[in-house]
Amino acid sequence: METDRHGHDRGATGTIMETVDVDRSDQEYRAWLKEAVRKVQADANRSADTHLLRFPLPEEWGIDLYLKDESTHPTGSLKHRLARSLFLYGLCNGWIRPGKPVIEASSGSTAVSEAYFAKLIGVPFIAVMPRTTSPEKCRLIEFHGGQCHFVDDSRKMYEESASLAAETGGHYMDQFTYAERATDWRGNNNIAESIYQQLKLERYPEPTWIVATAGTGGTSATIARYVHYLQHDTRVCVPDPENSCFFDGWTHNDPYASSDCGSRIEGIGRPRMEPSFVPGAIDRMMKVPDAASVAAVRALELAIGRKAGGSTGTGLWSCFKLIAEMVEQGERGSVVTLLCDPGDRYLDKYYSDSWLEEQGLDIAPYSAAIGHFLAHGTLTG
Repeated sequence: METDRHGHDRGATGTIMETVDVDRSDQEYRAWLKEAVRKVQADANRSADTHLLRFPLPEEWGIDLYLKDESTHPTGSLKHRLARSLFLYGLCNGWIRPGKPVIEASSGSTAVSEAYFAKLIGVPFIAVMPRTTSPEKCRLIEFHGGQCHFVDDSRKMYEESASLAAETGGHYMDQFTYAERATDWRGNNNIAESIYQQLKLERYPEPTWIVATAGTGGTSATIARYVHYLQHDTRVCVPDPENSCFFDGWTHNDPYASSDCGSRIEGIGRPRMEPSFVPGAIDRMMKVPDAASVAAVRALELAIGRKAGGSTGTGLWSCFKLIAEMVEQGERGSVVTLLCDPGDRYLDKYYSDSWLEEQGLDIAPYSAAIGHFLAHGTLTG
């Protein structure tokens, strides 16, 4: 191809060819986008870091247990971090548009946080969720301006969300695909970097274990990648509740593992192996009985006076197991898990004896096991 002295392309015959130039920029949209990104980033700038709480253990064990209290975010859960990242990801990719709804498949907390950010930037929000989602979470979604769209089978949430997006011209956020890639796992004040910063002045600043339950898998992926990237010796454990396929998929290296019904522990556990779950990054998994999760959150309230959701109990039970192993081996160090959301969202579930009876859950043996562990350092179950 020839060019003339002005840089214009010439064809084979030497005639000047017009440059093909397609400009899809829309100044009104670009102005809206800049303002939307500014608002989401300003939310982060206004937010202080979340607290690292200590769970009391016998001093002679030489082991410290911490809970990263994510319930103090503006929308009350760990999912506030995820929702912020997903909105920035969707905005900067050009997927979220003015006046068009954002749609999410969520069992609750992610939807609460995404409804908050949708309202912040002025777009509609629709949460597609199981009909069994707690009424308090539904109330919070609507409080932040979102709509609740229920499905009877949790396995149908994905298809229903995609269908709604197609019908409305909106954007299906798809946390289960994008959670692990929307967050900068190398740092940038992510949850892993925050944990290590807060442990700097503790007697064991590099934790032996970090325990993170999995809903999308994004949090465990962020933490595990950060650990490897910074060359820490910390190991990452992911506990899985009943009726979730992550444990079986990880154990058998089966990306197609599935479960026939949904998890009773809201926010974690999935009926399929989600794209955001990164099995190769984590070191260990545990299968935790739902009754043990409930017993653990009730023990947490007795120990520090704080109610938490069931997913916190799943992680805490796993911490007790890991610490019992450390005590047996004479190992000293620290263990960190997450206080994912507040228990007042679940008063009619995990703090209701009638709900436990309806579900056929007997927490008494696990409560007794926790009491024995806190006194003697050994845990059965």
